Amino acid sequence: MKKVYILLTHTGTILSKAIKLYTSHEYTHVSIALDEKLDRLYSFGRINPYNPFIGGFVHESINNGTFKRFHNTQARLYCLEISDYRFNRIKHIINNMNRNRGKYHFNTIGLFLVVLNIKLRRNNYFYCAEFVKYLFDQSGTDILLPEITKPADFLKLNDLTMIYQGKLKDYTLFLNKKLLI
Repeated sequence: MKKVYILLTHTGTILSKAIKLYTSHEYTHVSIALDEKLDRLYSFGRINPYNPFIGGFVHESINNGTFKRFHNTQARLYCLEISDYRFNRIKHIINNMNRNRGKYHFNTIGLFLVVLNIKLRRNNYFYCAEFVKYLFDQSGTDILLPEITKPADFLKLNDLTMIYQGKLKDYTLFLNKKLLI
């Protein structure tokens, strides 16, 4: 068995504030990592931290990019144990997307249709929650998420273990203390 890490965040950007205002959900973005250090987070979001209009498949870092720019980002981190096969399948899909990143785009229209409870699925277009759900679906991981997925839907999953809650910038310090114990 291996673990994947699901990171829910709220950066405080104008878009995330608008999403939070509309949904009343505490977290407005979701990413996935394959290691507890969160060396590489994967999602669909801003390619440039200063430009909210250009998005796509992104490697996120808790110490760089959007999370560094918005240093008061609130976070909740969970882990989920899955089989080695499913873990390797998720890793393979991520690596394939990384090699072909030019093919993948941010699903802006789909994100705004979530408000109307309308699903728009286009090949190679994702918003963050849609991407993480896609990884679980394609790997055969047995989780129940609605067809129109929002970051808050991940909070309702069974078998998740909460690892951390607080400011994202403090996670590394938390992890270092945990490793010393």
